[in-house]
Amino acid sequence: MAKARQVAGGGRAVEVPPERLSGWFERFSASHGGIVATEAAPLEVRVTAADGTTATATVPFGPLEEPSLDALVAHALVPRRIALVLVRLGGHSVGIAREGRVELSRTDHHLVQGRSAAGGWSQQRFARRRAGQARHALQDAARDVFEVLVPRLSEVDAVVLGGDRRALDALREDRRLAPLFARAEPRVLEVGEPSRAVLGEAAVRALSVQVTLRDG
Repeated sequence: MAKARQVAGGGRAVEVPPERLSGWFERFSASHGGIVATEAAPLEVRVTAADGTTATATVPFGPLEEPSLDALVAHALVPRRIALVLVRLGGHSVGIAREGRVELSRTDHHLVQGRSAAGGWSQQRFARRRAGQARHALQDAARDVFEVLVPRLSEVDAVVLGGDRRALDALREDRRLAPLFARAEPRVLEVGEPSRAVLGEAAVRALSVQVTLRDG
């Protein structure tokens, strides 16, 4: 099974690559006494095992036209070209990937100092300097998103975001990027400091199906 991470509300989530999705559900069934119920909706497919454990798959690039587990697997296997936006205060990496392989990209890094424990005027000057560094970093990220991705939106099937949600929210305020964010997938990938290597990993992860497991 794929590496799991804890999720809010209880349970754990795994990212399953499309080519392994069918086998993943077969192994889930075998490990939990068989699947006794399936609830399929356009944006979510949930199976319940004999021991009460549930596995809920969030449909990527949805919705499903005729929801079912088989339809989810077939849908996940469709080849796609995806725009990627990874942003943290210390840097950003944006690009376009086809079937998990990055075709073009732009990456940049910025100095944004950490928070200071000092007090008084020194702390205030430090805070102003840090705020200025963060503002310039996000402006550079917005510029690269606008130059690299926005002109190519008609060429991609979806937009996938990753990184720091506050930084992404700041980019949403840039009206030039509204067409891109209007097409963004709900899921935001958790990534480390953006780099070309991290972008390559995100290109593969972006195609995965997130499945949330909850014990019966």
